[in-house]
Amino acid sequence: MKFEHLIEINDPLNPLIDTLTVEQVWRGLVLRAESPKLFVPHLDECEISERTDNGFSRRLRYGELVIEDKVVLLPQLQVRYAVAAQKDISASSLVMTIEMPDEHSLWVRFQYDDGNDAATDAANAMYDDFRRSAYQESDIDTIRILRELAAEGRLDAGLLN
Repeated sequence: MKFEHLIEINDPLNPLIDTLTVEQVWRGLVLRAESPKLFVPHLDECEISERTDNGFSRRLRYGELVIEDKVVLLPQLQVRYAVAAQKDISASSLVMTIEMPDEHSLWVRFQYDDGNDAATDAANAMYDDFRRSAYQESDIDTIRILRELAAEGRLDAGLLN
């Protein structure tokens, strides 16, 4: 299943939406990678290991299910999650990209790839519709939480460093 969608962050035509900076969105997306329990309530545990200049490895535990992934950070632009095939889990990825089509607009593009071929995707079409919907709702929640954190000043530079 390949799936992508955009969530608008700043809408210059809607004065009711608080404007966020690229830096705030970036800090929020990094916070989601480093402290996912703030964004994923059913996550039991997240251990970060093997930090490098451009990312880190994680071990996520959801009850008995354990998933290991790698996070690659492209500053102010992109957060990439890569899950290698492990036990009953196939390789998959999620890429979150900050997009600024003009000086007043700001979006985040979410791109999912479960690593399956076209034949498997066709066989899983109904199941994948549910997954797409769940992913989109999760991403909307991510941006909602990110907005709440920004409103509280928790995405300001001085508080994260």
